[in-house]
Amino acid sequence: MPPSPCGFWKSPITANLVASTSTQVTEVEIDDNLVYWRESRPDEGGRCTIIQQTPDGNITELTPKPWNARTRVHEYGGGNYLVHRGIIFFSNFADQQIYRKEPQSSEPYQITCLNGMRYADGTFYKTRNRIVCVREDHSHNENSPTNTLVMLEIDEQQQDGRILVSGNDFYSSPRISPNGRRIAWLTWNHPNMPWDGTELWVGELDSEGSLSNPVCTAGGISESILQPTWSPNGVLHFISDRSGWWNLYRCHDGKVEPLWPMEAEFSRPSWVFGMSSYAFESPDRIFCTYSLKGTWHFAELSSGKLDTINTPYTEFDYVKAVPGRVLFIAGSPSEYNTIVEFNPETREFKSLRQGGISKINSGYISIPEPIEFPTTHGLTSHAFYYPPRNADFTIPTGELPPLIVMSHGGPTSAARTNLNLTIQFWTSRGLGVLDVNYGGSTGYGRAYRERLYGQWGVVDVDDCVNGALFLAGQARVDRARLAIRGGSAGGFTTLCALTFRDVFKAGASYYGVSDLELLDKHTHKFESQYNNKLIGPYPECKTLYHDRSPIHFTNQLSCPIILFQGLEDKVVPPEQAELMVKALRARKVPFAYIQFEGEQHGFRKKETIKRALEAELYFYSRIFHFKPADEIEPFPIENLQD
Repeated sequence: MPPSPCGFWKSPITANLVASTSTQVTEVEIDDNLVYWRESRPDEGGRCTIIQQTPDGNITELTPKPWNARTRVHEYGGGNYLVHRGIIFFSNFADQQIYRKEPQSSEPYQITCLNGMRYADGTFYKTRNRIVCVREDHSHNENSPTNTLVMLEIDEQQQDGRILVSGNDFYSSPRISPNGRRIAWLTWNHPNMPWDGTELWVGELDSEGSLSNPVCTAGGISESILQPTWSPNGVLHFISDRSGWWNLYRCHDGKVEPLWPMEAEFSRPSWVFGMSSYAFESPDRIFCTYSLKGTWHFAELSSGKLDTINTPYTEFDYVKAVPGRVLFIAGSPSEYNTIVEFNPETREFKSLRQGGISKINSGYISIPEPIEFPTTHGLTSHAFYYPPRNADFTIPTGELPPLIVMSHGGPTSAARTNLNLTIQFWTSRGLGVLDVNYGGSTGYGRAYRERLYGQWGVVDVDDCVNGALFLAGQARVDRARLAIRGGSAGGFTTLCALTFRDVFKAGASYYGVSDLELLDKHTHKFESQYNNKLIGPYPECKTLYHDRSPIHFTNQLSCPIILFQGLEDKVVPPEQAELMVKALRARKVPFAYIQFEGEQHGFRKKETIKRALEAELYFYSRIFHFKPADEIEPFPIENLQD
């Protein structure tokens, strides 16, 4: 392996490969021995389709073009489809209505009306052949819709749904007991997000499917309840952070009991509907996943004991089970997210379907190293470091690699350790990557998650800065070549770090927030009061909103920056980026601004993903003075003097 300067390395992990392998498999289901999942198609404009696999491995696409199985409830969606006895019910993206697809029919048909309604998170009411789901009504106020739980008749067309529960700001997770006589659901109100505080309610269903005697069973304004699930014998289970950690509980004889108290997280935050991090294989046997210091594990919980099962995976999602079979989506630092079947008796794993492409040569894959580093106020924070790695090149003696710090979105979210080709795109070219789980991230308990409250734009920035300086202080990266990148909330952290700190020499913001007041005025209902916790109530804290917004302090910003923006983004509208561009241009700060027609919050199209990644590489090459081995279409960087 010849030595070659960092950034000059030729890599088989091209931007086109990254874009082509952005296919994701999500929302796995089991029905009558058939396996179903939802699959994204970047080369079809980000369209999502539903796939069926038979026991002999035969795969069929059930919703071909033009169908796009994706709901926009809460804008982030989830709970996009359900299946019962081979019949698929799914939300179609174009009109947000629910369609029914029969097993032998080629064309789905519509069962709800075109009148501003959106639907998500459905569950099948087997004893009445109905669906109970979340409905978001935009027909009267597009920016402040009404959320309810409704019941739908599966054999009717052009219906709105009969309201079961209403009156609160948000609802999720309607789940009907096995005997069909009780229903559980979650609800919460502004300014809470579902990871702040939710209530778990249980009501009775009569012979007509009407709800009566609703009772709040657990939760409150400062206890986050997630994923209510009935066991096969009718015992209600759920996840709660009442101990400071998201652990498993059950309602037994009128009391709430912990199943296995542990300083670990048994769930991720509920950004989307339909999450499932545990499932019943039998009445007394649960298969579950949990996170310790950012790394996920798979386990069996039965007979009052948690048995962690050795697997090659570090990330798990969508755990589903039937007697004798457990399915989930899993990934590892060297493997794409894969639909995996686990046999609880033989303890064997079987891969059913992999997102992306076949395995990449391990010589080009950087394996993350979990690190802990000191940060502000004597605290410790967490990150994953990916050193440069390429089977064909080594770093010349005396050179330290540039570092790209990644700030995840959310901000109530976390860095993942499954194979991420965007990260490998950088490391295989000789750049290090630090994926930071700053204070406010999930996976480390409620206290760590709440470090960010009142401190967004401060704690996250401090942790990104201190993580980079920690590696530089260990002489593992070049202190003079530090960059930061992030999308959405991570874009806000990026803009703040470049504006209010003097550590990074370049940055890339993907649909990032530049003006907190503007975000507060124009964002969607789900997040419309999120900032009350992250910053403070508005307008009482108007000065703080101003002082944390990079747009008002561009006079402090002197390092180059590139901005990427989808022009149909409803979460962080293009106006945010355009205001930043105007200010950068006036200040004569080096910058580039690239817009994408037809893209929303998070890029889904293959051509967009490819162009953005190549443009970011080209941008860094100009700033850090290296020549990529890739052929990249150049573009002007305003105010940059070579």
